[in-house]
Amino acid sequence: MNGASRDALATARERLDALTDNTSVDAAKLAGELASVTALLDREVSLRRVITDPAQSGEAKAELANRLLGGQVSGETLDLVSGMVRSRWSRSRDLVDALEELADTADFTAAQTSGALDNVEDELFRFGRIVSSSTELRSALTDRAATVAAKSKLLHSLLGGKADAVTERLVTRLVTHPRGRSLEAGLESLSTLAAKRRNRMVATVTTAVPLSDVQKQRLGAVLAKLYGRQMHLNLDVDPTVLGGIQVRVGDEVIDGTIADRIAEASRRMAG
Repeated sequence: MNGASRDALATARERLDALTDNTSVDAAKLAGELASVTALLDREVSLRRVITDPAQSGEAKAELANRLLGGQVSGETLDLVSGMVRSRWSRSRDLVDALEELADTADFTAAQTSGALDNVEDELFRFGRIVSSSTELRSALTDRAATVAAKSKLLHSLLGGKADAVTERLVTRLVTHPRGRSLEAGLESLSTLAAKRRNRMVATVTTAVPLSDVQKQRLGAVLAKLYGRQMHLNLDVDPTVLGGIQVRVGDEVIDGTIADRIAEASRRMAG
């Protein structure tokens, strides 16, 4: 996001934090209601344009939101949405993107409050690995002809009772309402958002064999010192790397695997 939308999102994040800092606010309920508003505005393009029209006063747009949502959502959700539509947005779609981010953040807050945030982060990562290794599952989850009910039922059979409820909600929303994103991109965005919840970065670590607890702690400390922020490690075991370790942080890759060294040696010999 750029310009006005970036500023509006920053304000909305602060309002969400203020709301969820109040222990009387049900963050999971807030997440569900924000997700419903997201779906509504994503579906109703004309409404989205009216409610972000810069020619209309903020109060007029807030009044419209109150008329539409009053009695349908909690007072906390209504106050948050009303504040967002009072703000100026560079593009009408930016408002929907912001609402979606806030819905996901509220769910991560619910997980953090219950002490389950680490589990949710790990479950999202493992689910992504399962999807990437199964062409059949990925096809079923991204099939445009499949109904929302069918996809939700499939996900419940995979995650229900096996993963945290927050994980299931996040994945179900992503799969049933991808909003133009690939499944992989959506899962990566969720992982990044979860890490931001604790002001941490995410490092995907690939090794030939599982790391010990001591090795994980040492690697986390080294990366935290290198990047100046606390680091969450997503651990992946891939025997094809042969040995060593590969670390990916965002677009940056630190490759110290034997497979990479062999590949580099082969390129030099071929050259």
